[in-house]
Amino acid sequence: MIRIISLFFYYGFAYYLPETNNRYFFFIRKIRAFIASGILDRAGANINVESRANVGSGRGISIGRNSGLGVRAYVRGPLTIGENVMMGPEVIILTRNHKYDDLSIPMNRQKEAVVKPVEINDDVWIGTRVIILPGVTIGKGAIIGAGAVVTKSVPDYAIVGGNPAKILKYRNQ
Repeated sequence: MIRIISLFFYYGFAYYLPETNNRYFFFIRKIRAFIASGILDRAGANINVESRANVGSGRGISIGRNSGLGVRAYVRGPLTIGENVMMGPEVIILTRNHKYDDLSIPMNRQKEAVVKPVEINDDVWIGTRVIILPGVTIGKGAIIGAGAVVTKSVPDYAIVGGNPAKILKYRNQ
């Protein structure tokens, strides 16, 4: 029941509140985080859910403390976001993909989509308009460059970019 009420208030009110990119909107950040906490499976302390971040029903989504979802982010569960994760605007995190293996049936009529969880470890920076595909794990301390399409898991402390995302260098070397 709490989830249903929270969904109503989130998508009916908090979703449309302005971005919290300056200190004057601190209270808006708190309102949106409080309401989103009732939707998500787990929400750590001091999370930031920005304006128009779309979390669907919130089922299967876990966000660690001091982490956030960027402006107009689109995320679905099963998704685990660690602690101290920064996310730029318009990030898309997908966890489902259509089946296409039966050539005798059109793709849009094949059974339910394949679900693969996404995991984002602690201290990760995800740039603007990044797309993360199903089944990917982002390692601790990684940086995902703006516009990257992440099709494979990213090792700890790697800096990746491009389409498909490739390792550019490592932060710890």
